[in-house]
Amino acid sequence: MTHSAVAMRYASALADVVTAGKGGSSADRALAELRSFEEVLRSSWELSNALSSPAVPPSRKRAVVGRLADDLKISQIERNFLFVLIDHRRIAALAEIIHSFEIVADERLGFARADVSSARELDEAQRRALVARLESISGKRIRARYRVDESLIGGVVAQIGSTVYDGSVRGQLQGLGRRLATEA
Repeated sequence: MTHSAVAMRYASALADVVTAGKGGSSADRALAELRSFEEVLRSSWELSNALSSPAVPPSRKRAVVGRLADDLKISQIERNFLFVLIDHRRIAALAEIIHSFEIVADERLGFARADVSSARELDEAQRRALVARLESISGKRIRARYRVDESLIGGVVAQIGSTVYDGSVRGQLQGLGRRLATEA
């Protein structure tokens, strides 16, 4: 099983529990709590090394994770999930599992992910209008991630799955250049 397949398996298992809605957790809360733990893990090489090392007994790793979970106020479902990762020596894959969980949870909750690039930072009203337009085009609820790409000159490029919607000045200029090249 490849590393990403492992991450997807653990992410799917967590999504099964979280989206069932019986544990008092939500996908957004689980994601936030796991990200906070992952941030602590990433910021400390010693902690990361200790939790990944086969030389450290699982009981000691669980004690450390339990203490960190208390400090970070991580709920029981996510705490148990971290214990499972420790027990199965998968804590090193936490960042990839979190990424996979985000995708799986969005899919199960009916969201499509949109990667949006704009020539400049969009304000909140522009973001809402863009998401509303993408939802009407795609027929799905959209969860957008934004980034600035000054090479677009102006406008926006949005990608939902494998479909790209290019409303940028750069894209229009490239299209015009292709049409002029075929006419010449």
